[in-house]
Amino acid sequence: MQSSTSMSEESIRAEIDRLVTELWRERSSRARFEPGKSTVNYAGRVFDDAEIRALVRSSLDFWLTAGPETAAFERDLAAAAGTRYSLLVNSGSSANLCAISSLGSHKLKNALRPGDEVITTAASFPTTVNPIVQNGWVPVFVDVELGTYNVSVDAVRAALSDRTRAVVLAHAMGFPFDAPALAALCKERGLFLVEDCCDALGARIGGKAVGTFGDFATLSFYPAHQMTTGEGGAVLSSSGKLNWIARSFRDWGRDCWCEPGEDDACRKRFGYQLGTLPLGFDHKYTYTHVGYNLKALDLQAAIGREQLQKLPGFVAARRENWRAMREHVSRYEEFLVLPEALPDSDPSPFGLVLTIRETAPFTRGELTDWLESRKVQTRGLFAGNLLRHPAYQGVRHRVVGELKNADAITERTFFVGVYPGIDKARRDYVLGAFDEFFRKFD
Repeated sequence: MQSSTSMSEESIRAEIDRLVTELWRERSSRARFEPGKSTVNYAGRVFDDAEIRALVRSSLDFWLTAGPETAAFERDLAAAAGTRYSLLVNSGSSANLCAISSLGSHKLKNALRPGDEVITTAASFPTTVNPIVQNGWVPVFVDVELGTYNVSVDAVRAALSDRTRAVVLAHAMGFPFDAPALAALCKERGLFLVEDCCDALGARIGGKAVGTFGDFATLSFYPAHQMTTGEGGAVLSSSGKLNWIARSFRDWGRDCWCEPGEDDACRKRFGYQLGTLPLGFDHKYTYTHVGYNLKALDLQAAIGREQLQKLPGFVAARRENWRAMREHVSRYEEFLVLPEALPDSDPSPFGLVLTIRETAPFTRGELTDWLESRKVQTRGLFAGNLLRHPAYQGVRHRVVGELKNADAITERTFFVGVYPGIDKARRDYVLGAFDEFFRKFD
């Protein structure tokens, strides 16, 4: 290797790039699946040297906050998602906080006000619901359907009241709800629609990508999801105004739209008079919303750009694993409620979700304990019924109908992984563990 004193910056970078690839190859060559000894995870990061090299290249520039990689990633993500805009944030939970809080902006003529109602479901991840509560709005909980684990349009319609102003729902486990019909209902009633797509990037319904039906959509890039930046998430929208509002909430609540490190993009930085501030108060430090710092790092965006190129392959692998595993366990339908997709939908499965039938001669715990003892990770369907958790005991809310299926999910539902890290050997091992368990009920 040449002395670094005689090497150009370009050649030094090239050598670092080469060594990073060598290190990755050395590490990956030691990875082996040993049935019964290696854990088959429910989810996980899938990457190669491309992501590591991108991360190292970005670190060498030491642009730690949002910067050029973020701008490029946001542009590429919007194109891939089918929206005009995307905003990179530091988590999917922050994406929900940012998008849902934006619905209360004074910049909107039809903004939500304290006491307004937002229809959602109790069978949810908590941070889909939490921003509704934190903004002083009333969550209206409706039940989901077993099998799809989504809310029906009829259930939403039955929950409407004079105070209803928005609908916030997740495409459960990567399976689209009836977004075309729900978007039409929201348009008819003048309601905002927020699609939580944190588990569903790559899913489509009616040939159209989830996340393109509502006013906002949100994504998570936590390692369990369809692609990862480590921590991270995004807010999607095709409305310039809504995108600007969401960006304000992400960027401390400020009125200015300059990028970090940029000054006077509007050419009148000291020419505004807003609120009761004096004329000429610095626009970079003028706050129009009660916002947060929800930005991610350029380092994460560098990883995301590489992951985004792999996304079609990731989604295809998830679909194949889900198809093969569902087909196999269908022989146990006497004991299990099998997952279902809506007609004309193309899911991007997050996991293989199974509900133990009430008539089964075993409990969820008995089946999941068996799988876990054989190194097959399982997870419940997130929180089950949120209203049964301590955090929500004093939360003002309304329930429409019974939450019987949400309770069933709490008590009898679990899932196993279908992520791209599960190859045929791992998949066959998982299915063999199911077969072994069910032999005792032949």
